[in-house]
Amino acid sequence: MTGAVTRIPPRSGTGFRLEAGQLLTVIDPEGQQVSDLLAYNAHDVAEVVSSGRTLDYAETIRLTTGHALYSNRSNVMLEIEEDTVGLHDFLLTPCSTATFAHFYMDKPVHRGCFGNLAEALRPFGIGEDDIPIAFNCFMNVPVDGETGRLRVLPPTSRPGDHIAFRAKMGLVIGMTACSAYDSNGGSFRPIDYRID
Repeated sequence: MTGAVTRIPPRSGTGFRLEAGQLLTVIDPEGQQVSDLLAYNAHDVAEVVSSGRTLDYAETIRLTTGHALYSNRSNVMLEIEEDTVGLHDFLLTPCSTATFAHFYMDKPVHRGCFGNLAEALRPFGIGEDDIPIAFNCFMNVPVDGETGRLRVLPPTSRPGDHIAFRAKMGLVIGMTACSAYDSNGGSFRPIDYRID
């Protein structure tokens, strides 16, 4: 049985429960659109997905099928079961009003993924200071191996590309359709997701 597809409109976010064992599929319906994803233990939201723990245990920044996303308590929260892109980011923080002021001084300020996640997660008792680095689905952040310099390039995802996560515990999920210009090749599109 396949679940219904839900759409996150451009430059917005959502929050929802995901039960242990359920499969969350994040879909880029139009291509080249990033989705910031956060996960919290539904029974104790102080336990949250951790970039540092995950990258440490995976021994790579190139997370894809077969890798797990760990919590700040070293528990597996999500396992990646399918990935048609293979290029995501777990280094950079959700964009915010400060991001826009820093990088996009000639463009209108937007509350960004940080503001969208804060609003979407507030009903679950999650505050702004509880928002860590997100797993940025489809985000293209190459790292120069010699200098360590980061760049943000347009995603390589094409229409219909997806990444699927199996929940290993009951979770609260926050997700966005990213609002930053560079992350999305200068344009803004929706993100779809499905729960099975």
